[in-house]
Amino acid sequence: MYLGLISLLILLAISLNIAIAVESRRVHDKIYTSISGASCFRRLNGTHQTGCSSSQYGSTGALHLIQVVEDFEFLLRNPPAPPYAPMIPPHLFTRENIMRLKEQGTSSISAVLLIGGKEKVTQFSHELTCPNRYSGLLLSESNETATCDTRNPENAWNPWGSGLLHEDFPFPILYISDEDEVNKLKSCFEKFNNYDYEGHNTRSLCSVELQQFMVGAVSSEVCIRRTNFLNNLGSTKYCDPLEGSNVYATLYPRNIQPNAVNGQANETNITDEKEKFILITCRMDTASMFDNIALGAMDSLTGYVTLMSIASTLKQYLPSNSSNLTKKTNILFVIFNGESYDYIGSQRFVFDMENFDFPSASTQRAPITFENIELMIDIGVLDEISTINVHTLNKTDKAEEFVRVLNSQSQNFNINYQLNVGNNIPPTSAQSFLRKMKTFPAIILNSKPQNKYYHSIYDNAANLNFTYYNHTEQNYTKLISTEEALQLFPAESVQMKIRNASTSVALALTQILFNQGPKVKGYASPLLIDELLHCFLEAADCRLFKDISPVNSLPGPPFPPMRYISVLMSPQDASGWTYRLMGFLLSDEVDTPEEKCAPLPLQWIAGPKGVGECRHTTNNYTYALSPAFLIDNYDWKSGEYSTWTESTWTKLSARMFLRPSRVHEIVTLSIGIVVLIISFCLMYIISSRSEVLFEGATSSSDAFSYNAL
Repeated sequence: MYLGLISLLILLAISLNIAIAVESRRVHDKIYTSISGASCFRRLNGTHQTGCSSSQYGSTGALHLIQVVEDFEFLLRNPPAPPYAPMIPPHLFTRENIMRLKEQGTSSISAVLLIGGKEKVTQFSHELTCPNRYSGLLLSESNETATCDTRNPENAWNPWGSGLLHEDFPFPILYISDEDEVNKLKSCFEKFNNYDYEGHNTRSLCSVELQQFMVGAVSSEVCIRRTNFLNNLGSTKYCDPLEGSNVYATLYPRNIQPNAVNGQANETNITDEKEKFILITCRMDTASMFDNIALGAMDSLTGYVTLMSIASTLKQYLPSNSSNLTKKTNILFVIFNGESYDYIGSQRFVFDMENFDFPSASTQRAPITFENIELMIDIGVLDEISTINVHTLNKTDKAEEFVRVLNSQSQNFNINYQLNVGNNIPPTSAQSFLRKMKTFPAIILNSKPQNKYYHSIYDNAANLNFTYYNHTEQNYTKLISTEEALQLFPAESVQMKIRNASTSVALALTQILFNQGPKVKGYASPLLIDELLHCFLEAADCRLFKDISPVNSLPGPPFPPMRYISVLMSPQDASGWTYRLMGFLLSDEVDTPEEKCAPLPLQWIAGPKGVGECRHTTNNYTYALSPAFLIDNYDWKSGEYSTWTESTWTKLSARMFLRPSRVHEIVTLSIGIVVLIISFCLMYIISSRSEVLFEGATSSSDAFSYNAL
């Protein structure tokens, strides 16, 4: 009987706890409304920290809508109920306004919300006017770039740059693009905050709480030292180096070294001085101020797609065997990662070449050094393709010959190539090579800057004026004539412009290597360019990505791959897709069944027909991790190598709620203090008068005495 009663009581207690938990969740949901958006986060380098962070337990502020510049005055001149969280439209999210909040609003601003689209925006670049200003060619006895005028933005490579990407903010910043989310915030502001501003401290206000606390602080040196500290018993990670993978491939397969043993090269491996390469490069990464929103349509994707188109076209223009070339030179394609942060990928590539570590010994190929490179063609930004500058640090016969051949081959494509010699070279991967050897034979294809949204959330398909034409029934790898291309795409489309540029470069290289016209008729395919831009700007669930994936593999996500370099163990979608693309475009199909299509360099993919095909590939990965993290006792302030890291964090969240008025909070606190004092007084009275109040009651000491008897 007693056992059943006890069980019933336990069940009742459990039910009561569940009911209380459910009801508390309902109350919580009524109090707080989640907000979705993209967060600004913290990065660090060898000297300082950049980006944003909330306080450790979250930053809370009352909403205030900024509609004109004058609205900032309310927040910066004795606001009645601080702290506030201003909602700022993009056209007012300028360096001047944001720096005012940082410098003058230390006590009144706890968070910032960037809201809405770019209807009134005419420029929006958070990068410096001279990107990578401390990591390229340097002025004599200076740590600043020799290739860009930092004091004259009009002559800089990013004249619209605000530099906000490299500032450190004491408050979190959240970007909210969803129209419903923005309307929800504005509605709450209008209902509770947008009247009687002077009386804000006397009533409840619509507020937000941003939880974006960044664990890393000060600099990469301090952050890594804290992580590696012997007394760090909790194994806490404060930051991680920015790292990823470069992707490379050769037009013609390279010979295996005869002295390689069991898949590993031995110590006698040396370079083959007779093996020569033309190095064609670009970058795959981009950057922005906000997490996972960086498409880089104009700042890096146009160059990336141009290189892919050149690779596909040269594969069909040149003989299948390099022995048939007039000039016995292979072509090495390399796509670097992390170039937005002081050339991480190209710096590591140069470091490996200097130490005879490229390619890695496991590939069983001879190392490639500077002496093996006859010419480097680095594809920079191509904002305007009708006029492309060919930059070179030194005037050489090779550069002049290449420009001459380029112009002769581009007469049918309305492109003018102009040779520019001198220090005023763009911030591209070639700077890592030239910094090590000023006589290195590097030329850079780059147009005059026109991208007003460089390294920002608005450098997207609209900025590139891209429209996907979706000719899925067509063969996108086949060369086609100009007449056929114009039936599929307008002459002024970005597809045709990139097609023209890539064709002229491919024709010029064919002339140099083969000493005659291409083997086949036709020009670069705008269909391939159309597919590449669609996959990287709109959705990874695209036809091209399906074709280069294994048979029956899961489709890509309905959004484009992230192209920010990120950190180890983070998704590296861009590198993975680039690896597959290079393998597909530069490979030869082999008549081999699936069960025999292994190991590498044989690779089985779905292929354009979707039934599977075996490919003999030349593609591979190489590290994109700065040498600074490999060198013992590296001088973090030297500026020799990139030192960028990314802070770790526990969670990123945002929610909206109704914050009680200051009067309400004071009254609640006062009542609590009064109740506490009264409780102490009552306990003291009861304790001091216990003999009277509890006369005749048996005390615990009496009970012990009774039991002892």
